[in-house]
Amino acid sequence: MLKLGLPSKGRLMEQSFEWFCARGIRLSRAGSDREYAARAEGIDGLSLVLLSAGEIPRELAAGRIQLGVTGTDLVREKLAGWRSDVVELAPMGFGHADLVLAVPSCWRDCEGLDDFAAIARDFRAAHGFRLRIATKYHRLVRAFLSEHEVADYQLVDSQGATEGTVANLTAEAIADITSSGETLRANHLKILPDALIHASQATLLANRSAAATAPMQALLAHLGLAQPR
Repeated sequence: MLKLGLPSKGRLMEQSFEWFCARGIRLSRAGSDREYAARAEGIDGLSLVLLSAGEIPRELAAGRIQLGVTGTDLVREKLAGWRSDVVELAPMGFGHADLVLAVPSCWRDCEGLDDFAAIARDFRAAHGFRLRIATKYHRLVRAFLSEHEVADYQLVDSQGATEGTVANLTAEAIADITSSGETLRANHLKILPDALIHASQATLLANRSAAATAPMQALLAHLGLAQPR
């Protein structure tokens, strides 16, 4: 029996249901919208569990589910060695969002990462502490800034609305997920044009150890997907 983990609410859940239905597998909640019980029909040997999108990468890596749908941003953020833990089977064409670096719109002299790096250096010299970037994506942001040789910053964890941290004076810049940029602009922030950290979308993933099993191969054939390498 293969266990498939899907996001438990919102458009990601609804669009996942639609994606599988278009391929002959009907997924549904077993009860009310407040329940996490679910069922899969149209193929034998598949069960469905509903989880938060953030739980799915770790459940996949641990082998407690064999298949899952979540954003690639969450996979890369939560699993340090994600390539050895999971296999990306198929991008699903929805749930698009970009992880970007954004700064106050009033920073007219900051038009790219080089400017940002210089501002960060000057900020530390002027204030005696590093420029703060609020984010929920510490691993991805740190790797991106290191690759682009940006230093003299510190990451501060954002548990709530990241875009509000600059106005609240708890950060000088942010790194956050956006689909249109409207919320950032409404909070007087601008995206640096060369600071796309990761372009994410909903993706069907498999536990790497389970990817080569006969039940998985049968399911992938039913879905019309290529066997993972």
